[in-house]
Amino acid sequence: MAKSTEKITPVKKTTAKKVAVKKTTAKKTAAKKTTEEEKPVAKKAAAKKVTASKTATPATKKAKVVEIMDEGTLLALTVAQGMFEKKAEDIRVLDMRKIPGASADFFVISSASNDKQVEAISRSLEDEVKKHLNQSPWHREGYENLEWVLTDYIDVVAHVFQKEQRDFYDIEGLWGDAIEIPFKGK
Repeated sequence: MAKSTEKITPVKKTTAKKVAVKKTTAKKTAAKKTTEEEKPVAKKAAAKKVTASKTATPATKKAKVVEIMDEGTLLALTVAQGMFEKKAEDIRVLDMRKIPGASADFFVISSASNDKQVEAISRSLEDEVKKHLNQSPWHREGYENLEWVLTDYIDVVAHVFQKEQRDFYDIEGLWGDAIEIPFKGK
């Protein structure tokens, strides 16, 4: 066997390395061009988003809030708003979802000074929910005496008490582990 006298010269090795470097550089350059081309598009899209939010109407801003909020919370806050419309006192929204054995996801509790106001508040919360969410209560009770009216939407239970009855039953104390959701009204 004869040994090959052919030697690979350093020039050939260098040329191979240069070709590999050129290919890598070409890939990086192509990637940079793609990224640079995308940047103005992203900036334009971001500018459109900013412009859209500046020109948004109150109705579209409200719709964005609805997207973020889950249905139960929205229903509970709508019930609370209905109570607020008729001057209910001490409105509290209790999130019961983490309480084992709770009969509903939310309790919305308020007080009234007399039986006529209890009725007005109860009717108002039903009207508000019907108007905004198109839901009717599953069950309601307490309209006979008007000391404590309970309106049940399954996930949300609304309690409208006369002040003395609210102190006596102390639902907030009974469900003291519940998380209170802040509510101020419109």
